[in-house]
Formats: sequence, C-alpha cells, structure tokens
Amino acid sequence: MKIVFMGTPQFAVPSLEELLQSGSNIVGVVTAPDKPAGRGQKLSESPVKKFAVANGLKVLQPSNLKDPQFLEELKALHADLQVVVAFRMLPEEVWNMPSKGTINLHASLLPQYRGAAPINWVLINGEKESGVTTFFLKHEIDTGNILFTEKVTLTGHETAGELHDRLMNKGPLLLVKTVKAIESGRYNQHPQSGFLTDEVELKTAPKLSKKDCLIDWNQTSEAIYNRIRGLSPSPGAYTTLNDKNFRIFRAETQPSTPGIQPGGFLTDNKTYLKFAAQDGFVLVTDVQMEGKKRMGIEEFLRGMKL
Repeated sequence: MKIVFMGTPQFAVPSLEELLQSGSNIVGVVTAPDKPAGRGQKLSESPVKKFAVANGLKVLQPSNLKDPQFLEELKALHADLQVVVAFRMLPEEVWNMPSKGTINLHASLLPQYRGAAPINWVLINGEKESGVTTFFLKHEIDTGNILFTEKVTLTGHETAGELHDRLMNKGPLLLVKTVKAIESGRYNQHPQSGFLTDEVELKTAPKLSKKDCLIDWNQTSEAIYNRIRGLSPSPGAYTTLNDKNFRIFRAETQPSTPGIQPGGFLTDNKTYLKFAAQDGFVLVTDVQMEGKKRMGIEEFLRGMKL
C-alpha cells in the first residue's frame, strides 16, 4: 500500500520509524510548518519533519489543510491509506481521500478520554490503566470505529512525561499491526457505541487551560498529587507563593490532620515545604518559582526565605 503519514511532535516519530522499518511504503509525510523558536526566533522544524528529511521522505507542510494546492499535492501521492499520529483535526476532504481510509493512533483506551490531552487527564483522574488505540477517522473527533487496542497498567506514581514516553514506545507496534491487518484485509471494526453502557461514565480529555493547572488546596491530598503528576513536566500545576506563580512538578502525600487552613504551608526553610490539603499535606520536592529555574526543594529553600 502507498501510505501518507501525518504527525508533528516527537510522540509521532517512533511510529513513522517503525512503519519504515516494517517495510511500509511511505510516499509522503504531512507535518506542521516550520515555526520561529528560541531567543533568536530562528525557524524550527518539527521532529517529524527532521526525521522525514533525514530518511529521504517527501514532506508537505500546509498551513491550511483545505488549501486547494495542498489538496492537489496530497491527491497526487495516490495514497491507499493515511496514518495520523499526534496531528491536528483533519477536514473530510483529507481523511476521506484514500481508498482504504485514514487511521489514527490515540493515546488512550477509546472511547474513554477522547480529546487533545488524554495522557494528562488519565493521570489527573487517578486511573489504574491506559493504553493506545487505533481507529478509523470519521466526522466527530476520536469517535471512529476501533481497530486494535493495547493496554498498559499504571503505577499511580508516573508523571505525564513518563506515561508519554511509555505510550510513545508502545504505539508503533500496534500501528504496524493495524497497517498489516488493513493491507491483508483481515480485521474487524468495532463501533465505539458497543463499549458504552448506562453504567459506564464517559470521560473526556479536552485541551488543558490555565484554570486546569491551578491547584485547589480544598481537594484531597491524593487528588492534588494526581493533578501535579498529570501536569508534569508540562504545562505544570501551579499555586501562588509570595505573590508569584509557583509550579510544582513532583510531590508526595502526607496523610494527617493538617491543623492549618488548606493552602497554608509549613517549612523549616531548609529541607521541606508542605502545603495543607483537605485531609493532609502535600510535600513538594521539585519546583519552579516564576522567573527562576526548576530545582529541587532544598536548593529552592536555600535561596528563598518563606
């Protein structure tokens, strides 16, 4: 089959690499346009583009997916199948173009956690498992028929960054399995409605906002702990300290009776800093004050009197 691959961030690179190594015929790669980055605002290429160029693949970088010129270039590739990993929402004229359709690799066990930030919300909600899903694209985002899934068990301690890397390395094998099944015609499609019952709560994964990152100290220490790890390392959970934004990347829970108001803190100004929650303390260990670098709590306390 002729395959067009669509993706932008590092999460998509191992999938493209695995497809190439499996012998797939990648006739084109669609990725985001180069963007200014860093202090010099030099144009920066996406990780997918860097990999594609290094491997001699044709690259398309449309700013508008409905642009007639782009659509003509895409059509000229005569793809039988399109594969999407961590890309943007596609218009119908794009996902409906190949004869065998367009598949997507999603970083959750669909139909749960449809949306832009599944890795974060799975951890924020304290789930016990996650995984990756391949499915056919259709009109509504992340609602198409499921092809294959692969589960991973969560420890209850991993950060979003750590789960990102686990799923980034788990997804490529599932993607190759899916592509080979489509090529051979030996696969089943499972409508997502079949996984939904009145007893199943459908949880979503919308794009994160600044409000989602603000810690509510009136919650339980466990809920706050899950939010911190679900937002680490990016965009980072934060609170206010000394009238500045104070981001927390790692923490531990200390179940006890706080004895102070939620959001209040205790510190020896040397080795520990802990905030009161509804049912105990959250001991912070890896932090960043606004305008400063990220550091361990002891280094932070050496330079900051609270």
